[in-house]
Amino acid sequence: MKFAIITHASHKLKENIIFSYEPYVREMNLWTPHTTEVQIVAPMAKGEITSIETSYDHKNIQIVPIAAFDVLTLKSTLKTVFLLPKTAYKIYKTMLWADHIHLRCPGNIGLLGCFAQMLFPNKPKTAKYAGNWDPKATQPWSYRLQKWLLSNTFLTKNMKVLVYGEWPNQTKNIVPFFTASYSKNELEETQHHPESGSPAERLVSESQEINHNPQVATSLTPHNDGMEQQVATSPTIIGLSDKLSKRAPRNDGGKIKFLFVGALTKGKQPLLSVAVVQKLKKNGHQVQLNIYGEGPEKGVLEHFIQENDLSNEVIMHGNCDKETVKKACQSAHFLLFISQSEGWPKAVAEAMFWGCLPITGKVSCIPYMLANGERGALVNANADEIVRVVEDYLQHPEIYNLQAMKGMEWSRQFTMEKFEEEIAKLILP
Repeated sequence: MKFAIITHASHKLKENIIFSYEPYVREMNLWTPHTTEVQIVAPMAKGEITSIETSYDHKNIQIVPIAAFDVLTLKSTLKTVFLLPKTAYKIYKTMLWADHIHLRCPGNIGLLGCFAQMLFPNKPKTAKYAGNWDPKATQPWSYRLQKWLLSNTFLTKNMKVLVYGEWPNQTKNIVPFFTASYSKNELEETQHHPESGSPAERLVSESQEINHNPQVATSLTPHNDGMEQQVATSPTIIGLSDKLSKRAPRNDGGKIKFLFVGALTKGKQPLLSVAVVQKLKKNGHQVQLNIYGEGPEKGVLEHFIQENDLSNEVIMHGNCDKETVKKACQSAHFLLFISQSEGWPKAVAEAMFWGCLPITGKVSCIPYMLANGERGALVNANADEIVRVVEDYLQHPEIYNLQAMKGMEWSRQFTMEKFEEEIAKLILP
């Protein structure tokens, strides 16, 4: 099978080996084993290969280089008009060559691909929409246009569109999907704090306490718009190893460990996570926040940390490899991730995989991932509200344990093996 990938992801060449952003390549390496030849239409970048980039596994793979473009300024718009015909022709030529066409959306290159694929109504196609598919979300016009084109079964034929979350009133070609980070082989690696009594025994005991005390089961509220977070009153975790539990932080003076993973941009709101830690410290708690990522907000964070004497509480690690982030998820109590826009936030899914409880916003499919608050806390972008949620968990460790275990059980459905199995169903005849 000749497989064409149309993507805006930036690629690099080193000694004739193709590199790109590691999570994206890791996913594409699960698509390409079912193919004989691969062509990637993508922009090229210069520079050294970084720790968050990796190479494709396929032996018969080629890059069709195009220039990146945008319409953010008058100058870039004029440049785009000049580049558009050549870029569109390269996309068309690659689609003509292919047996299966795969679009990566949303993005400028994906938008061109949405138009070009109309010329091939009989070819099998897939599109991975990695952004927020929520029909009610406020988004740029180009994103809305891509969603409309992909959903239009008259213009877009013979295509399955993979989206994050389950949304009402969708066309028949829209397929709820997921992303995986870890293998089945990693399921038993969960670390937990040594405690007296097995984690399984503690979970059963604490779940029974919730069952016998309905007041406890509904006491944890996220304090958002007056809506209570309801906690399930019966345990659903069956047959998991003792290693799959992590002892909850308690209101006893011990250190509370937080985690932030993501780009340091205004949209990810890393400063909000630091502000939460600052307020918890002011309230007398022992806290630690580990931040993994780089971006334009780094200087703002460093200034805030220095001005508020948080150098012992907030540690910035920069971009790190998958294994380092995995160990951070295994040792942290909470993920703080209040992003303004997401598709499938891998930081949330990965934290849940290792029993790290997410405290996160309500964008995109996150409410679906957290079962509307049964597998973590859904909050507004308000530091005081988030502090109250954390302190509620400290008062009710039995609820923390139950939600963390529920999150772990749910996220561990989505292994790399399961992901590859579902992909094979999409592209094999």
